[in-house]
This record gives sequence, C-alpha cells and structure tokens, in this order.
Amino acid sequence: MTRLTRRQVAAGAAASAVAVSTRVQAKGGTRGKHELWYAQPAAQWVEALPIGNGRLGAMVFGDVSAERLQLNEHTLWSGGPYDPVNPRAQQGLGPVRALIAEGRFADAEKLANEALVATPPREMAYQPFGDLGIRFVGKQGTVSGYRRSLDLDDAIAETTFEIDGVRYHRRVLASPVDQVIALEITASKPGALNFDLTLTPAQTVNQVVHEGRDTLKVSGRNNDGEAGIPGALTFCGRAKVMAKGGAVSGEGGQLSVRGADRATILVALATSYRRFDDVSGDPDATTRGQIDRAARKSFERLARDASAAHRLLFDRVSLDLGGRTDPAVPTDLRLARNETTDDPALAELYFQYARYLLIACSRPGGQTANLQGLWNDQVKPPWGSNYTININTQMNYWPAEAGGLAECAEPLFDLIKDISERGAVTARQMYGARGWVAHHNTDLWRGTAPFDHAKAGLWPTGGAWLCLHLWDRYDYGRDKRFLARAYPLMRGACLFFLDTLQADAATGWLVTSPSVSPENRHGFGSTLCAGPTMDMQILRDLFDHTREAARILDLDPDLRAELAKTRERLAPTRIGAQGQIMEWKDDWDAVAVDPKHRHVSHLYGLFPSWQMDPAVHPDLAAAARRTLETRGDKTTGWAIAWRINLWARLKDGNHAHDVLRLLLARERTYPNLFDAHPPFQIDGNFGGAAAILEMLVQSKGEIVDLLPALPSAWPTGSLRGVRVRNAGELDLTWRDGKLESVTLRCATSDYRTLKCGEVSRRIFVRAGERVVLAGPSLQGSARAS
Repeated sequence: MTRLTRRQVAAGAAASAVAVSTRVQAKGGTRGKHELWYAQPAAQWVEALPIGNGRLGAMVFGDVSAERLQLNEHTLWSGGPYDPVNPRAQQGLGPVRALIAEGRFADAEKLANEALVATPPREMAYQPFGDLGIRFVGKQGTVSGYRRSLDLDDAIAETTFEIDGVRYHRRVLASPVDQVIALEITASKPGALNFDLTLTPAQTVNQVVHEGRDTLKVSGRNNDGEAGIPGALTFCGRAKVMAKGGAVSGEGGQLSVRGADRATILVALATSYRRFDDVSGDPDATTRGQIDRAARKSFERLARDASAAHRLLFDRVSLDLGGRTDPAVPTDLRLARNETTDDPALAELYFQYARYLLIACSRPGGQTANLQGLWNDQVKPPWGSNYTININTQMNYWPAEAGGLAECAEPLFDLIKDISERGAVTARQMYGARGWVAHHNTDLWRGTAPFDHAKAGLWPTGGAWLCLHLWDRYDYGRDKRFLARAYPLMRGACLFFLDTLQADAATGWLVTSPSVSPENRHGFGSTLCAGPTMDMQILRDLFDHTREAARILDLDPDLRAELAKTRERLAPTRIGAQGQIMEWKDDWDAVAVDPKHRHVSHLYGLFPSWQMDPAVHPDLAAAARRTLETRGDKTTGWAIAWRINLWARLKDGNHAHDVLRLLLARERTYPNLFDAHPPFQIDGNFGGAAAILEMLVQSKGEIVDLLPALPSAWPTGSLRGVRVRNAGELDLTWRDGKLESVTLRCATSDYRTLKCGEVSRRIFVRAGERVVLAGPSLQGSARAS
C-alpha cells in the first residue's frame, strides 16, 4: 500500500463537505474571536503559547526584555534506525505462555523481561530543536498595557506592551504554506527597536555560523538514543532578520539589530529524515530554500496566507454553549474561576483550542501527534514523548473525524503503514506469525517490539486498535478508494491474530497470550495474563470491520468466513460478582492492586467501540456504569477525558459535565490550557474535545442521536458543521434543554435514522439533499441543497 496523497486522504472528508462561508457566518455575530490571553509573560513552559504548522512548532513566552521561542521540528528524535526484537523472543514465547497458563504470573513476567522485551528496552525520544532568543538592549522603563494572546481563528500569537510612551507589538506564526516560523516586531516610534538574536540548538553535536550579516545557521547531528543507538540524523536551522530602518550586523554567534522601525525574523528547521529506514535528506538545502522563498514575502503576506490555510480547517465547525466571555478576564483567571463558577464559554474555548492544536501538530505530510503533540523542551522528555498506542495516540485523533479535521489524521495513517512494515518483521521473528503486530509503544523509527518492560509492553493489540481509525475514516466519509488502500493493513492485522490466538484450556475460548490489561496489576504478582477483556473487544471490532471491508470491496470470501468463525470463539465480555465489567478473563477486579486505576481498558467496548451500546446491551451498559462508579472520576488528565466520553456514551450528561469540570480545573489543566497528566500530555486536550462532541451528537451506522447527553448546565446552544457517520454533516440548535432544529446534509444516498430522546425518525436522504427537522418531535422534510 502506497502512502496516501493529500487528495486521497481529503476525499473522505470532502464527501460531506459544505460551503465554509455558511458556517463562518453562523459562527460570527457578537460572540467574538476564540482567544487565549494573559496579563503577564510566561514564567514557565506550560504558560507559553503554542504555534505550529504540523512540522514546525514553537512555544512563545512573551517576555518584555528577552523573548524566547522554544523550537521543535517533527522528525528530530534521538538515535537512528534499529531493530528492537529480542533475539530470544521466539524461543521464550512458549515458556512464557505455559507459565501464564499455570498461573505463575510473576515467573512469566520475569522470563518475559529477559526473553521477550525489546533490546534495547526503551524506544528513542522526541527532541527539542533549540531556542530562538531575542534580548532587547537599551534602557528599560516602566512597562504598561501588557497583553499576551493566542488567536485560535488566525493562528497567531501576539505580545503587546508600552514602555515610556512607545508601543511594542510582536506577532508570531508557523506557516503551513511557506514552512517557516515568522516573527514580526514593531514599535510605534521610529528607530526604537534594538535587540540581539541567537539561535541555540539543544542537541549535543552542533555548530553555529554566520551567513552574511543577517542570517544564523545551526547544524549538527541528533543525540544518541537509548543503549547507545547512534544518532543518524543531521539537522539544520536558519534564522534570518529583515529590518526596516536601522542596521543589522552579525558576529560572535548572534545577530544585532540597532535603530530599526520594524523587523521580521524567519526561522526554518529540518532534518535528514525521509522515512524510518532512510536518513538521506538534505536539511541544509531544505532550510536554505524555505528561507529564500519566504523572504520574498512581506510579513503581512505570510500571515494572510498562513491564516487562510488554517481557517480552511478551523472554520468548519462552530460551537455555542450559551456562555458569554468577559473580555476583561484573562484565560488563567477564567480557569481558576471555573472551579467554583461554571463557565460554558470556557468549555467552548477548550473545544476549539483542541481543534487548533490538532491542526497545528498534525497535518498531511507530517508526523503523527505524539504524547506532547509537537511541543517538547526536554532532551529526555517524560515517556520519551513517544507514540503510546495503548490509548494515548488513539485519543489524540478521537476528535478528528467528527470535528471536521479528517485531513489531520493522515499522519496517523502513515504511521500505521510504517509500523505494519516493521510489525511484519516483529510478527515473524518474535511469534513466527503472518501479518503484523505492534505492542504498546513506538517511535520515529517505528519499533514494534514490546518496549519498556513486560508489565506494560507485552500487549499485542496496539496495532489492532489503530486499525479502528482506518475504519472510522471510511465510515465517516464512505470513500471506497480509501478503504481499498486501508484494507491490506486491516487484513494483515487479522492474519497475525489468526496465527497467534490460543485456546483456553478451561473454556475453549480463543484468547491472546501473553498479554496485559494495559498497565494494571491484577493482584496475582504481575500484569501478565491471557485474554484480557480489552483485547477481545478490540479483536471483535478488528474482525468485524475487516470482514465488512472485504464484503464492500468483494475480496477474500474465505478470510471473511474464517474471521466470522474465529470471532465466535473469542472470550466474551462478562459481568463479575460486583456487577462490574470483568477486566480480565477471570473475575479478579476485587483483588486488583489499584481499584482506582487510571486505565479503564475493559470499557473500550463502551467507548470508542459500540459493543456495550446501552440501547442494544443495557445489561453490559449497567455493568460499565458500575465499573465507572468503582473506579472513580478523579484521575490523570487523559483518563478523566476518557471517563467523560464514557459517561456521555451512557447518556448521563450531568455526570459527564461534572467530570468535564474536573478536567477544566488547575489541577488537570495548565495555564496555557495544555492537559496535565501531570506532566503535560496533549491527549487529554483531544479526549476532552471529543467528549464535548459526544455529549451533543453520537452516530453509529445510519443512526444519529441528537443531544444524547446534554447537561443542564448548557440549556441553550448550537453546534454547526459536525460530521456524522455515513457521509453526513449536521447543524443543530437547542433551547431550554430541548432540540430546536437540526439540518442534516449527506453526500451519499441512504436511509438515516435521527433520534432525539424517545423520538426516532427514519428517512431516506439522497446525496446532495439536506434534511431540516424542527423540535424534539423531529418534524420536517428533505429538500434540495
């Protein structure tokens, strides 16, 4: 399967497109722009404001006397290509399975750490590129009128203040059009700009040189990775200053601007990475070309082009939860106040901020959003800032399809394609199996062996879960061209499990072994087990979606039959003695080491899957509720976000809103609205945004459920541009807690069932028609668009 082009990936999203101008008008009016703003500079990294173009990122601090832009480039990771499969793996697999079958879990974990865990055990780490520093020189007077902001609509960070009657203004953007970070500095008094600029790399092997009087160039090699995996990347960065008035000079590793009226600074960054097995790129030529081309444009043109590209995505969806923003209250103060006084407009802002972040960190042609999206300031970041695929990477993309950002998932599909190649090697060398496998972590080099340690890493269904996103892309857009390209990946994931599932001696069920219920110790000396509930739920989805894809494409009838037969033998989701969903094949929940564990892996079947749909399986839904009550709501940031989605799927809007309030508090959200695990992990931002949508609209097959979990705190509001499955898109408004109107637009001809509370209406909608229904009784008809 070749990599998907931008046009191919966009096809699914375009299937339900509608004129952007309509939604822009709907979003406008008196509500004002979407903005984070602060009355003081950032004192720490989690107060700085993020900008990004899907490839380059910067955190803008806004200090008056010494501006700092902390820089990232999406392919700058430690190490280089490596094969982490343990050479003892295939020999050790059978004995580990035998120990698990005997109930000797601690012994199984010990052997697995020796024989199955990756070598080296830790994956490579995402790296910071360095800092752009600007130190303003000259006499500093009293500062007044300070304001620092991030405009989500135009994707521009600004800082303004006044000193001794002179007004200073900075604007920063990351252009997806020109592939540079651009900073403009102006002063209201001619000749008032005086500053020194540095470009400081964060990697150990580096050099800084001057190119003429106006450009700094940094270059070097990336840091070595874990266990001495040598750095294989070269990198290059350039910073160019263009000043109006005054003079620019350069020496001693810095550029100096004196007596200027305004200045524009362009930054270009690149590495030699081409793909996981090719590091032959030329970052020197890349950055030189990017700077040269961008320098032909004014800052106004750069900003106009960048904002237009951003708005093509951002303006697709609007949300009004009935709140009103007080423009005099900065964002950090609003966050603090929200702990005692509910602020619906803050939830709106949080939702749109997540969409802004996904656009900024995940665009076609770029890398997948990692644990920190695109932004990281540490050479040894928490968990390597990697791709953790036992929930976190998947959560990053939960709002992509419904939230009108289908194109932003393209990097995820590239990742799946890459790890299917590397995962085929792991499947063969470690398991002696066909197909491909990925465990709980991966990195830029696409390692797929069990990383870290057996208690977390020996989980074989990470790749299988990722395949759900391939199906979701098809299900939302109904583009058969995309499905034809995704199907080989789904098929390969199935082949692995057809070869490796084990028959449970006591029941005859087919189970995964060895495996874990992600990161949770079951109380018998380990996490290792056979057939955890989550695995079985993931495999049911994988087999079902692959069978349906093969049917649609008229492929592999024998495989379809085999998948159906195998699915029937998978261990079922069961209800335990406490009335809960059993997390493991045996009823161990009551003796688990941590009864409040952050992961609720066995509720995958409730969300993101539909296997515990309350309308179809009320008994399982009730048991899921019992599990959530036992686990509790207060946990890490991303885990809170998952719980909001779960409560929304149970249609308990007020409880979901209560948990959202936990997320939108200072303990779990930093001043710049980054999610706090803690530390910072971006998945909570994306999971929280998905949950807000889930409270307002849920779609499954032909069914669209309107306001399924509307909390009493949002009695009046509107949502426009949200995508639903089966190539649909809708707008809805509600008042006094009741549906006021819904407009559904469809790109395919099919039946749709719209539900609102107990009312259900099934109608046939032709492609290009729009359906307008009024009130909770869903009265109305289809009409041509």
